Amino acid sequence: MQHNRAGRKLGRTSAHRKALFRNQLTSLFLHERIQTTVHKAKELRPLAEKLVTLARKGGLHARRLALRDVTPEAAKRLFDDIAPRFGTRPGGYTRILKLGARPGDAAEKAILEFVDFDFAQRRAEKKAAEKAVAEKKESILEKARRLVTGKGGEKEPEKAEGSEAPKKDEKKAKAARPAKDAAPKAAPKAKAPKAEKKGGTTTRTPRKAGGA
Repeated sequence: MQHNRAGRKLGRTSAHRKALFRNQLTSLFLHERIQTTVHKAKELRPLAEKLVTLARKGGLHARRLALRDVTPEAAKRLFDDIAPRFGTRPGGYTRILKLGARPGDAAEKAILEFVDFDFAQRRAEKKAAEKAVAEKKESILEKARRLVTGKGGEKEPEKAEGSEAPKKDEKKAKAARPAKDAAPKAAPKAKAPKAEKKGGTTTRTPRKAGGA
């Protein structure tokens, strides 16, 4: 009898294999479609469907159990978007589409996706998200330019040119104006020489008689 032989090892230790499945489950719930090998897809499919069934039950305890295997963002999408779509479906939420051999090592590739996956809708959402990211990036670049230049970015050279032109025109106008007939300035008046003080002109107080 074969005991303890269930499941594929996938050439990994148990810790590495669990980490691989956590990453793949997170990607599956965020994008609703992933591409991997056939063997990994077959091992991942029952884990994903059990989590969808858990999410259909709802509740805080179910969320905490799901958070052991996926990130908070993936768990939120699973409980809020994916699980309500399969409210009346008894099971079989995912499907595997085989793609053939991989050129490098000839491994069989496959796509694991939800059965109600709408490729056109997801593509439109992806384009809208990319457009929003591009607009946000442009706004950040404009703010950076304003911080560096101190003004409105590219409009600054136009303002500088406009401010220099009137200054040049004023200089040319001043040079073209005829010089005003300046009245000859009167020669400064010569200061009269100061009278020299003679030695006998100074007055002194007389001494008191009989006293020192």
